[in-house]
Amino acid sequence: MMKKLTMFLCLACAWTCSLQAQEAKTFFKNMPDSLSPLLTAVNRADCIDFLESKMKAEVTNRFGGKSEMTELAPDYIRIQMTPQSSWQMKLLATSDSTKVICTVSTACAPACDSDVHFYTTGWEELPASSFLTPPVMKDFLSLPDTVMDYEVRDAGEQADMLLMKADLSAKDNTLTFTFTTTDYMDKEAAEKLKPYLRRPVVYIWKGNSYELRATSPLFCRTLPRILRLPHFVIQMHLDLYPLSIGK
Repeated sequence: MMKKLTMFLCLACAWTCSLQAQEAKTFFKNMPDSLSPLLTAVNRADCIDFLESKMKAEVTNRFGGKSEMTELAPDYIRIQMTPQSSWQMKLLATSDSTKVICTVSTACAPACDSDVHFYTTGWEELPASSFLTPPVMKDFLSLPDTVMDYEVRDAGEQADMLLMKADLSAKDNTLTFTFTTTDYMDKEAAEKLKPYLRRPVVYIWKGNSYELRATSPLFCRTLPRILRLPHFVIQMHLDLYPLSIGK
C-alpha cells in the first residue's frame, strides 16, 4: 500500500513538473539573450517571481531604464519594455501536440507599429509566412473610386505607409491588428479618412496557423437592420465594408 502511494505521489509530481515546463514562463526564462536585448536572465526571472508574489514586477533593465511585466498567464506574457515599447508572447498548441511561440514587439513614436515573429520552443525562428498572412492597406482603408472629394483623395494619398499595432490575447487565441497609419498623419487628413476606415482585423489560431475570424459578431448583430434599409444604402455599406461578411 505504501509503495503504491509513493508511486502515485511520484507520478503526480512528475505530471505537475511536466505541466509547468510547458508554461510560457519557462520558455521566457530560457529565452536567449540575443532575443532579449533589454532584459537579462535575472530580470526575466525576477519579473515572474514578483508577479507570482502579487508584487509590482518592475525591474531595472540593461540600459538602466525600467521595464515591467504587466501580465502573466500559463500561455501568455506581456511586458512594458519602455514607455514607448512593449513585448508580448503567446504559447500556441499545434495539431501534432507540439508548441509554437508567437511574439509581438511594438514600438510607438508616436504611431505604433508591430513586428510578429514565430519560434520553436527552443527559440529557433520559424518563417512567419508559414503561420500568418498579415493584413494589407485595403483591409483597413476602403476609398471607393467614386469618391470625388479632393480633400479625401488627398488624405488617402498621405496614407502611404502601412502601420498597424498587433495584440495577442491573454484570454483566447486571437491576434488583432489595429490600423495606426492615421496616427502619424496630420489631424485634418486623418479626420477625412475616418468614414472609410474598417474595424481591426482579427485572426484566430487554428492549430497550425492564424486564420481570419470567420464572422464578425458586430456584422451579425447589425445584418437584420441592414437588410431593412433601401437598396442604395445597402450597396453603400458593401462598398465601404466588403470584408465584413468574411470576418
